[in-house]
Amino acid sequence: MTPFRVSNEQLTSFKEDGAVCLRGVLNAAEIDLLRAGIDHNLANPSPRAKVASAPDDPGFFIEDFCCWSEIEAYRRVIFDSALSAIAATLTDSQTIRLYHDHMLTKEPGTRQRTPWHQDQPYYNIEGHQNVSFWIPVDPISAAATLQFVAGSHRGPWLMPRAFVSQEAKWFPEGALQELPDVDAHPDRHRVLGWELAPGDVVAFNMLTLHAAGGVLPGHRRRVFSVRMIGDDIRHAPRSWVTSPEFPGLRDELPAGAPLVHPLFPVLWPLSARQ
Repeated sequence: MTPFRVSNEQLTSFKEDGAVCLRGVLNAAEIDLLRAGIDHNLANPSPRAKVASAPDDPGFFIEDFCCWSEIEAYRRVIFDSALSAIAATLTDSQTIRLYHDHMLTKEPGTRQRTPWHQDQPYYNIEGHQNVSFWIPVDPISAAATLQFVAGSHRGPWLMPRAFVSQEAKWFPEGALQELPDVDAHPDRHRVLGWELAPGDVVAFNMLTLHAAGGVLPGHRRRVFSVRMIGDDIRHAPRSWVTSPEFPGLRDELPAGAPLVHPLFPVLWPLSARQ
């Protein structure tokens, strides 16, 4: 594990803005591992993989979820890098568990934007001590990077919709406030985003409103994201299929229970790993 110290300024940015850029978190060997893992994942998508671009898109946007137990390269970075120690610092948690991994690849020329959304409403968890790490293995331009509305992690929860069809497949229509039109009213929001090099990591709260653009021809955007949960996270079973889904979990963990389960192994502290 290569140590990484989160500065006071970075910690303050994460807490106040809901997102922060951490430069040079992963070393070259760890990035090479992730590249190999993503390429293996693309060649062997799991049954959970989803195509998130339209058929007429000149590029291709594919996502896959919860592959850490099947892809050793993912496992090694999740368990052996500095990410879990960073998660403990950012979330003020004594214990960090893995929630899930998420591969997101936009092939050259993909027009499909990742629309503005929060992650947590798609999930089966409640609580605030959480962090998502967005880890590119290709250089990311300002046009293709992940953008955030600063401070939006304080709430409210906003209506999650399917990225392409815009259907409300999760909470019923009218149950949550609709998303603001950030692009139409940029003066009403402080939008954050960073050009990124391989090794850089963006850390954000699962309620922080975020979006991303497409990619230009000749450019590829391979990203590995890993979501980690801290001390106050509790199971929140839904009456609908969450994204990702954890089949059978509602039968094993009651509502309000900590996510103490083999699906969510302890990552930090190292002494608590089984």
